[in-house]
This record gives sequence, C-alpha cells and structure tokens, in this order.
Amino acid sequence: MPNSSPGKRSANQPLPELSDRLGYLLKHAQQRLAELTSSAMAPFGITGRECAVLIAIDSQAPSSQQDVAFRLGVDRTTMVLLIDDLEGKGLVRRRRDRDDRRRNVVELTGAGRTTLRRASLAGQDAERRFLSALSDEEAAELRAALRAIAFPRAADAGGVRADASWTSSSS
Repeated sequence: MPNSSPGKRSANQPLPELSDRLGYLLKHAQQRLAELTSSAMAPFGITGRECAVLIAIDSQAPSSQQDVAFRLGVDRTTMVLLIDDLEGKGLVRRRRDRDDRRRNVVELTGAGRTTLRRASLAGQDAERRFLSALSDEEAAELRAALRAIAFPRAADAGGVRADASWTSSSS
C-alpha cells in the first residue's frame, strides 16, 4: 500500500511551501537544463560552458581572450583556464596578435569547428527537451522574459522596457 501521508511527496514535485518562490523555481529549472545539456555535450568531450566559449570565439573572429571573456561575462582568469582546456583538447589555438604582441588571439581549429557544429545541435535538442512542456509561443515568451530580466536595457530608467522588440536566440 503506498504511503499517502501528507509529509511524503514525489521527488518530481516542488515543496508546496516553496512552489511559488522564484529563486527555488529558477534553481531547479537551471539544474534540470544543466543535466540535459551535460548529457548532450558529453559525447563531444566538452561542457555547456565550453560550448558557449566556442560559440563566442566563432561569432567574432579573430578575438582576444579578453574579448571573449567580456562577451560571456567571465573573469579573465577563468577564461584563461577555459581556453587552456579547449586548447588541450585541440579545439582552439592561441596566437600573438600581429598588431599588438601583448594580445593573444584565439581561434577555432578544424576540430573545434566540427565539435561546435555538432555540440550546438545537441545543445539545441537539449533545450527543446527542456522546453517541451511549453508551446513554441510560450517558449519564445520565456526566453524574452528571461532576456529582459537578465539584460535590462540601460535606457530603461523607469522599469518599463522602452523597446519591446527582442530578437530570439537559443543561447
């Protein structure tokens, strides 16, 4: 006979006392997405974070380590470690900038481009699975809402977005 005492709950259910708390919901949503992404990236030998670095490098080549760190909002020391790991895996290479010898330019290798292409597709599939409980419209609205919260516009002094036109992306 299953235990139906009020204190028991399924591991798949939120604590009733916390079920409306934003921090609790965001934490558990992020954990679920991280698990799906980790599984999706594993066959390529990279993490979701490393995939983001590959995307950032590929999106604006040639880039310095510092440029990539700035675009991702990662401190320079952490970026050096991430680039070291990706370089060790043969996915990126560093070279001195011809115009500024103090600057390291980072670029994808052939293997890095192949890994990025395949891992990006796997990551997009993980996101689709994560958002599968939502309609396409609801998923787009969630992305837009998170974008508005995570990256508020500087011109938005009054708490209301001046420009509601957001582009959709799956990052």
